[in-house]
Amino acid sequence: MKVNLFAKGVRNKFWVYFSVISGVLSFILLFNFIPEKYKECLKYIGYLSFFILIIIYLIIWFKANNLTNIDFDIDGSNVNIKCGDIFSEDGLKAIAFNDYFDTVVDDKIISNKSLNGIFINKYFNGQTDVLDNFIVEKSDELDVINNQVDRRLGGKSVQYKLSTIFVYDDFILTAFSKFDEHNKATLTMPEYIEFLINFWDRVNRVYAQKTVSVPIFGSGITRIKEHKNISDEDLLKIMLWTFKLSEMKFKHPAKLTIIIHKDKINQINLFNIKSIELGI
Repeated sequence: MKVNLFAKGVRNKFWVYFSVISGVLSFILLFNFIPEKYKECLKYIGYLSFFILIIIYLIIWFKANNLTNIDFDIDGSNVNIKCGDIFSEDGLKAIAFNDYFDTVVDDKIISNKSLNGIFINKYFNGQTDVLDNFIVEKSDELDVINNQVDRRLGGKSVQYKLSTIFVYDDFILTAFSKFDEHNKATLTMPEYIEFLINFWDRVNRVYAQKTVSVPIFGSGITRIKEHKNISDEDLLKIMLWTFKLSEMKFKHPAKLTIIIHKDKINQINLFNIKSIELGI
């Protein structure tokens, strides 16, 4: 179970129900609303109330362990975190690429199972030159780090700054991970945080009051150096923290939606995320 039976959040929520039920019972007893002939039934009412409270506690605990969708507010912006398919979402959808915006899905440069691999196969199968030409045409030289990188294992030669974005139809393509000489996606934690802060800032310029859906960045094959065992829940918390620090503000009805893959939802305690809402 993701949520402990005696987790603080569960207990805090239970005390709300406990206070209401105990308050009602105390009011009834204090003002003697129960007729004399039914006074002998009081102990049974007590037993029943105790049983109901146990059931309520177990229901709260069960729901806490099975949350797949939560909403909360961060400085006026509506944030929705849910399990789902990012491709079925309305508005803009963020797809993380490497810092070369490679488009070869061959399980060597890009994995078929990665989000950008699925995106490329789904929308550009056999026509990746369309996407390649679009990226070249829309490139800003200020975003280019090096345009003559010699990559012996293959891939494009133009390297972009992390958080560089291209808006293609309803998709925000962003340079998220650095590829090393072995074409492995890596990032340091400072680079990860810097990427997120810059990403929110860039999205703020282009979202045009549309809802923006993003994955949990770093949840796939990207390796966070010196943090190999960092959990998806920790990555999610960092995303929320950097979003709060940024100047990004969604005006209603636009919102930020963070999509959790169905295979990852059991590893993330959304009840805990919701419980710390005020502390983000």
